[in-house]
Amino acid sequence: MSTLRRIAGAIGTMALGLAVAQTVLAQDYNEKPTPEELAKLGLEGTELTPAGAIRAGNAEGTIPEWKFEPIQPPAGWQPGTYHADPFAADQVLFTITAQNYKQYADKLSPGQQKMFETYPNYFMNIYPTRRSAVLSEYIYKAALANAGRARIVEKPAFPNMIAMEGAVIAWAFPIPKNGPQAIMNQATRPVEPWKRLMENTTPVTSSGNYETVKLEVRYRAPYADPGNTLENFDPTVPGTGFYYYQTTIAPPKSAGQVVLAREPLTFSKQFRQAWNYSPGQRRVKRAPQIVYDNPLTSSDGLATTDQKGGFNGPNDRFEWTLVGRKELYVPYNAYKLWAPGVDIPQMITAEGRLNQDLARYELHRVWVVEAKLREGTRHDYGRRTFFYDEDTWAVMLQDGYDRRGEMWRLWEEHGVMLYDQGIWMSFPPPVAVQYDMTAGRMIMLNVDKQVPPDYSFRVDPDAYFTPAQVRRDGVR
Repeated sequence: MSTLRRIAGAIGTMALGLAVAQTVLAQDYNEKPTPEELAKLGLEGTELTPAGAIRAGNAEGTIPEWKFEPIQPPAGWQPGTYHADPFAADQVLFTITAQNYKQYADKLSPGQQKMFETYPNYFMNIYPTRRSAVLSEYIYKAALANAGRARIVEKPAFPNMIAMEGAVIAWAFPIPKNGPQAIMNQATRPVEPWKRLMENTTPVTSSGNYETVKLEVRYRAPYADPGNTLENFDPTVPGTGFYYYQTTIAPPKSAGQVVLAREPLTFSKQFRQAWNYSPGQRRVKRAPQIVYDNPLTSSDGLATTDQKGGFNGPNDRFEWTLVGRKELYVPYNAYKLWAPGVDIPQMITAEGRLNQDLARYELHRVWVVEAKLREGTRHDYGRRTFFYDEDTWAVMLQDGYDRRGEMWRLWEEHGVMLYDQGIWMSFPPPVAVQYDMTAGRMIMLNVDKQVPPDYSFRVDPDAYFTPAQVRRDGVR
């Protein structure tokens, strides 16, 4: 046999081996729930909710049963305004401090524990647990249809990228079997389909000083539309994850800058499409840097692009492991932070941290997913631990470790239930904060309190979320 033919044969054997390995890997990722497990899912009367959450409360009674009973708006609340607190009468049960946090360490993440060690006056007020995340019924019906049908997809065009198919409207894998399935639940969690809002980004110095960047955001996320079917919704098309149009309003030195992004729900065929516009240059440019660990817009390097919403964008730089469920004190029902009149000066203390008197923490069951930086890739985080709320699959907390394995940052999402929309508000939540415990700094992202979000915003997304629209807006 010629040398050439031996090489060709070896290459063929290696290719076959890789193909088999990929098949085995995909089969492992696509472990499905048994019929007995699927029978546990249901809207009422079953062991698990359609989201895969444990319906029952815990043995101690500190986590209540989940019931399909949507929150009723408080008396006098008017749609189109900031959502009034349906739990305003709740009192603080107890407070965790730097002096007593070790008593509660089993229900605190390592990042939370590090906060108590870093800041002696840090505290968390613990409130009664309210499982207020009761979404629209059509979402739960879609989740039940997705269960056992959705599958993980990997494509050679994007090595190590986790994508999915076979799901629409709601969580793809209500009974997750592994890390890739769990992160696809976060990617397929239902979010508000339309909104226009003002959003603030406030990086805070170690001395407590700050300057806020004000952003106008127009947003479309079509995945949870009630009319979607497997036949008419292709999750690989840019924009099926979201359309995003962000314009900087203030300060004046930054005003007019635009970021435009069109994101597929899953990255099996298309990558993120992104552009930016600078009023000084009056040009719209492709922006491949708006992804991964590049700095989040106006964050002063205190957060990465892929942290907004808990996690967004391609997931191929990490290996994902589902650890299991855990009871944890997490931010929840943040109506005090959402209230009108509670603006940035009230939210940020003189020490440069979130005003914990306004924060509400509750005991909830969360899914724990470890993300380890994949060998041969790079990212600011060497490891990340995500804590997903079992009732929504939204990120509640994220512990971020540097590439030396040292605890570095804690990300918190302070969300609310939009009871008139039938959706948990998590992209963005009313407030998200990240503490950099090495630098002694914080960044806060919050929905502006001057103008409430407009959920009636409508445009033709394929015509509006385009570079041509950015050019038209830029010359006005």
